[in-house]
Amino acid sequence: MKKVLLTITVFLSVVACKTNPFTGKSTFNMFPNSQIFPMAFAEYDQFLTDNKVVTGTSEAQMITNVGQKIASAAERWLNANGYPGYLKDYKWEYNLVQDETVNAWCMPGGKIVFYTGILPICQDETGIAVVMGHEVAHALADHGAQRMSAGMAQQIGAVAGNVAIKNEQWLNVFNQSYGVVSSVGVMLPFNRSHETEADRIGLQIMAIAGYNPDEAAELWKRMKARGGQAPPEFLSTHPSNDTRINNLTAWAPAAKQEAAKFGVTTFK
Repeated sequence: MKKVLLTITVFLSVVACKTNPFTGKSTFNMFPNSQIFPMAFAEYDQFLTDNKVVTGTSEAQMITNVGQKIASAAERWLNANGYPGYLKDYKWEYNLVQDETVNAWCMPGGKIVFYTGILPICQDETGIAVVMGHEVAHALADHGAQRMSAGMAQQIGAVAGNVAIKNEQWLNVFNQSYGVVSSVGVMLPFNRSHETEADRIGLQIMAIAGYNPDEAAELWKRMKARGGQAPPEFLSTHPSNDTRINNLTAWAPAAKQEAAKFGVTTFK
């Protein structure tokens, strides 16, 4: 059994690497697009069936228009940097859903939802572009598949520990601590790194699409002003508002420089 687990783990580490085109780094991803995209598309369609999709309004149209501009900017960047065809399996879709939750999300393959509750924070088209860039970036970087892969690896670790540890006392200690240690020490930092990466990639592609990257930090200042309790950053899946504001402010000049390579020097 130990040999089987070791073989599986080594095999997954070798075959599950994919390069993130925006960072050049190898990522841990066990799920090819051909496997995860159909599942995501089906789940997205079911979500739309079960929720109230807003159609025929200026806000709904703006969500679609901004999404198309951001996805187009991403494709321009990918084509210019040696990744033609990277998006061939993506099926972009942008929907506004009636829900007061202040949130937006993206499924693998480019299926995006904005809740109406986030629109007052966005305020305008550029604010929507900030959020849209972030969500599109999650799809571009395969963050959904990576998180599923990490969750599977976490489960393999738990099984391996239970197989390897024969002492009952130490096994109890392992089972009591593994979940907390692997979550706080590995999974939460992993998720936060994805949020930070999506912020940076999103800033870049929104600028290429013609939106002012300086507005990203302003949006997060508005998010912070909402108040409310948030867990300490090390116990959260997301960076703190202050961390995001500082990062986005520091990255905005580089995003403008990247946009200039595509002839974009003025912004909305």
